[in-house]
Amino acid sequence: MTFDLRHLNRRQMLQLMLAGSGAGLLSPAEAAQKLAAALPGSVLRGGTLFANVTPEPAGLVAGINISSPAVVISANIFDGLLTYDNEYRPQAQLAESWATAPDGKSITFHLRRGVTWHDGQPFTSADVEYSILNVVKKTHPRGASNLAKVIGVDTPDAHTVVFRLTGPSPVLWAVLFGTETQIVPKHLYEGTNPLTNPWNAKPIGTGAFMFKEWVRGSHVTLERNPNYWDKGASGKDDKPYLDRIIFKTVPDAAARAIALENGELAFAANNPVPESDVARLQKNPKLVLDTVGWQAPAPMFFFDFNYRRKTFDDIRVRKAFAHAIDRAAMARIVWYGLADVAQSCVPSYQKQFFKAGLPQYEFDPKKAEQLLDEAGLKRGPDGVRLRIDHVTEVSYGDVYLRAAELMRQQLRNIGVAVTLVNLDLAGVIRKLYTDRDFDTASMWYSAYPDPQIGVTRRFWSKNIKQGVPSSNASSYSNPQMDRIIEGIQEEGDVAKRKVLIEQLQEFVQNEVPSINLLELKFFGFYSSRLQGLRKGPMLFYSTLADAYLQG
Repeated sequence: MTFDLRHLNRRQMLQLMLAGSGAGLLSPAEAAQKLAAALPGSVLRGGTLFANVTPEPAGLVAGINISSPAVVISANIFDGLLTYDNEYRPQAQLAESWATAPDGKSITFHLRRGVTWHDGQPFTSADVEYSILNVVKKTHPRGASNLAKVIGVDTPDAHTVVFRLTGPSPVLWAVLFGTETQIVPKHLYEGTNPLTNPWNAKPIGTGAFMFKEWVRGSHVTLERNPNYWDKGASGKDDKPYLDRIIFKTVPDAAARAIALENGELAFAANNPVPESDVARLQKNPKLVLDTVGWQAPAPMFFFDFNYRRKTFDDIRVRKAFAHAIDRAAMARIVWYGLADVAQSCVPSYQKQFFKAGLPQYEFDPKKAEQLLDEAGLKRGPDGVRLRIDHVTEVSYGDVYLRAAELMRQQLRNIGVAVTLVNLDLAGVIRKLYTDRDFDTASMWYSAYPDPQIGVTRRFWSKNIKQGVPSSNASSYSNPQMDRIIEGIQEEGDVAKRKVLIEQLQEFVQNEVPSINLLELKFFGFYSSRLQGLRKGPMLFYSTLADAYLQG
């Protein structure tokens, strides 16, 4: 049940303030807390949740301006056709039910009736059809791969959508959530370039919270959607329980830690504090540390080469770089143990796909120097063989700068002089994905529960998309790799598809198109007062529709 102070009359409020103790008059908030505590299963309605996202996203529609902070915000504004439970099994959201044809060549979704966009326009099958074909497949860095087998979308009526496929698509059932396969309002996007549509900065969604304002460099405010389709157990417009969410951008990590400790922030994703502070904050009884809410995204940290620089066409150079970087030391020293050495491009979290026993590149500077000598990159009089720049995502935290500095030092030891280029998120997106003007870069991508979602985009030539972030930044193109990836996309047989995924991992480890560095163990903190979170492997990418603040 829900408990809402706004529904009390003056007499009820006075009774509450006098109730339950001989300690004198209680404040309204204290009275509410006592009543909430006295009613098992009750939910305290109202209030503002102060949350953190860092860095500031480039846009707020995560399916278009893709980045982790955009996803954390966007999950509250947009619902998807499906959502997932703690075991990552599909659950109804905008689609109430669905059925797959026996041959796997079509899926029929029956949409929820009575859903409206935040501007009051009805949500219909036309929005789904437009979003799938014109936004997700064309502009999302993972969309072309995720929906490779979707060849059409039919809309027999306003509440029915039929996906037409070339055959069974195992990956499809893992990507239909609101921030991955994002449904946007056709009436606001049709006839525009989705990447530059102004509604990306003031989104209109179907979710539990509505966009209110974005004060650049400060905060994003979302307010309760009074017309949200999910009425809660009582069916009386209960959800969402919070009045508003204010996502504050706090660039300084130390300031974020202090804000969590003193209660100014009650929800903070994206590794909000330095890794060195985690053990200390974990002991604070007012805070809860969560390391599970990022398991499904499965972040992978890697080192990329720009293949527009001919130097990196030589596999000996790439292998030399791999041998020069001490990944175990990086995990231990830079990440304070909150990372594991990556053994493959597929994270070990994806247990059904991960292939053990692949070739590895142990830390061996002498081997690295030998390979560079063989490649014709001899040391000059100053001891330098090669000069390169290296782009880092410092806006995600100082840990990425420290990792880059460690790699710079280790590459210097083998005669490679590295100049670090430290940029904010917008700068990284422009330099890597629009200008393509860099030598090397280190970054992290979410792998998600299936390699087709978040892994193959790094290596597929068709994912070299100008201006599209988190795609194939390196411009890597190899026909053999493309055949493997497209086989993964097309194969509907689970066992045969697994064989192709293993071939992908073997190819990547042998050819080293990119260096797999670490599997990151992301974490977040939230206040012990914050209840109703959708805990599980997608916690920080889930809506806060069920969340409420105690006392």
